[in-house]
Amino acid sequence: MTVREVTPAVDADALLAGAQFADAFCIEISDPDLDARRAAERMMARQPRWAEALLSLRNLLVAPLGLKTSGSSRNAPRDMIGIFPVVSETPDRLIAGFNDRHLDFRVVVDVTTPNGVKQVTATTLVKTHNWLGRTYLAIIMPFHRLILPALLRQVAT
Repeated sequence: MTVREVTPAVDADALLAGAQFADAFCIEISDPDLDARRAAERMMARQPRWAEALLSLRNLLVAPLGLKTSGSSRNAPRDMIGIFPVVSETPDRLIAGFNDRHLDFRVVVDVTTPNGVKQVTATTLVKTHNWLGRTYLAIIMPFHRLILPALLRQVAT
């Protein structure tokens, strides 16, 4: 299945006011019963080994800076999708993410049926707070653009 980059079709101000970064990728799927939670669970159920290695390295590097590792938080909700706390959920949309000192992050998983074709779209929104957030975003962006499509492909399998 082919993953396409698309223009984000979300109200960024409503989901993460002041977001400075947004991107979106989508994939067509054949499962007529798939909802947003199951799509997000399939995306986050497993990561490619190279992505797991990058996440481990990321956690090792940011822990001394006092940044959250793997979505951990003293106040994290119990409802998680992979490493991300669920912010809100409907059958057609699941929003996960968290706020941290350096940046706020959301991933929005939408399941729609435009023109009778079921598709899943993953939109990422980021709001940076300081130089550390901007630097972090610049460093991870090339990896994000590889990881997100790889995770979306898992939805179609």
